[in-house]
Amino acid sequence: MLAAVYRSAGDSSALRVEQVETPRPGPGEVRVRVAVSGVNPTDWKVLERSGPQRGEFAVPNQDGAGVIDAVGPGVARERLGERVWLLMAAHNNRWGTAAEYCVVPSERAVTLPDRAPFELGASLGVPALTAWHCLCIGGCPSGDAVLVSGGAGAVGRAAIELARHMGAERVISTVSGPEKARIALAAGADAAINYRDADAAAQILDVAPTGVNRFVEVALHQNIALNLQVAAPHAVIAAYAADPQTLATLPVRDLMVANISLRFMLLYTVKPRHLQEAIEGISAALRAGALSTPPLHRFALAQVAQAHDAVRNGAVGKVIIDL
Repeated sequence: MLAAVYRSAGDSSALRVEQVETPRPGPGEVRVRVAVSGVNPTDWKVLERSGPQRGEFAVPNQDGAGVIDAVGPGVARERLGERVWLLMAAHNNRWGTAAEYCVVPSERAVTLPDRAPFELGASLGVPALTAWHCLCIGGCPSGDAVLVSGGAGAVGRAAIELARHMGAERVISTVSGPEKARIALAAGADAAINYRDADAAAQILDVAPTGVNRFVEVALHQNIALNLQVAAPHAVIAAYAADPQTLATLPVRDLMVANISLRFMLLYTVKPRHLQEAIEGISAALRAGALSTPPLHRFALAQVAQAHDAVRNGAVGKVIIDL
């Protein structure tokens, strides 16, 4: 099969497209003929920080969508031909989705409804599961006012759609400019507010006069002051992104007085039962038609390095690789 591979840690120049042996599924595994591979920031970060963990090479990319074409021992043959979306394909596994085929544990290949395009399936995984977990820490946000920072990003856009699906009373997004505001509003936000505006807090409170109950936070170290200006008592701030060197200065007394909860999450270390809850939640949202395909930047497999660079350079919208 044709696959993107890397043999050592590095930037996108470490990626090569080569013919490699098509993998076979082992016990409890399925093989998926990949239609679309999704690229996330985690993919270039893994490439940069670590070489292959198993074997002489590894295939990158956690997310994707396609059709199951082979099953290993212990997996029902009824899964053959099933349309699926993939999650954490390259986590503790050499076969990521940037290839014509990938092999994953059966539970990491989740049914994709017929009406959902592969492009949408490849846009779930890391972004949608992260968004679901942030929204539902301590209970899902029915009736809440939700503030999503970076609503034009993959996680932020998914959080807006999921918050709407879960019955949030108000969904507000902070953005950095008009193009990103249009994406957040198209996803269903009631308002998209430039966080750089001097009156950003006042604009948020105009939309949510009693304050924000739940925050999906991409940059806690930058946004904590704004968040506390608009937080309702007992609000939950869920932070999901940071570089290794990121430090946040926290006004502890202010957090105490309002009984604010700060929560942190990384998808790869979420408890299995919570991950399963998120998978089930995303699947229910898909069946309800609550999730839509984001704006796309399309690349061929031969352009895998350019695709990784596009994500690293902050492309607005979802970067995908067509197989």
